[in-house]
Amino acid sequence: MRKLSAAFTDHPASVGESYGQHMGVAFSFGGRMILAGFACLLHGLLPFLFVKTGSGVISRLHDEMVSHRRRGAVGGRAAGGAMVERQPT
Repeated sequence: MRKLSAAFTDHPASVGESYGQHMGVAFSFGGRMILAGFACLLHGLLPFLFVKTGSGVISRLHDEMVSHRRRGAVGGRAAGGAMVERQPT
């Protein structure tokens, strides 16, 4: 049973979040990515629309993710977001 529970909690804990918090952040990022994707599709059809929307969203999401890693770094992440190798216990 521990393995099943760990499948849902290990990664969120590694970035300093509970399962619910992680789900909320992931849904927020995913929703913005989907909307940016629609903007990119419309830009392909009508190149004068959403000229910088896709790249702007990607840049903001990246900045947000990096700053979030620095704020909530615990477990397997270093301050810069890099993974830290764990020693077997």
